[in-house]
Amino acid sequence: MPQLCAYLSFNGDCAEAMAFYAKVLDAKLEALITFGQMPDGEPVPPEHADKIMHAYLVHPDFALMAGDTPPGVPFDGMKGVMMALTYPEVADAERVFNALAQGGTVQMPLGATFWADTFGMLTDRFGTAWAVNGGPKEMGPK
Repeated sequence: MPQLCAYLSFNGDCAEAMAFYAKVLDAKLEALITFGQMPDGEPVPPEHADKIMHAYLVHPDFALMAGDTPPGVPFDGMKGVMMALTYPEVADAERVFNALAQGGTVQMPLGATFWADTFGMLTDRFGTAWAVNGGPKEMGPK
């Protein structure tokens, strides 16, 4: 069965972002490979050698991959995508939301909705958009 995994692009701060996400999301950073560590192949400009070619973060419930943009590829930010997290407990959603919001921008503060006891949206300091749910409510037919 295939697995779907988000892959985020960064502009030189992938290692910092993924270490932060590992801490906040209680996940393990299993891979952090730089362009300079790639096996023989394309030459890498020296100024790009320490940038991240591939990062892999693992949690029992999800995985997240990321990398800095390759040499010669312009970075135009992350657009049109949002990472969504759902926690069974409101307290967990609040903890993660508040941690991700540090240095970022909150678009919608946490608050009650018809689908969850709490929900909020933010863009973190690395430019990643997040939607955080806590205490999901039953959404069956009426």
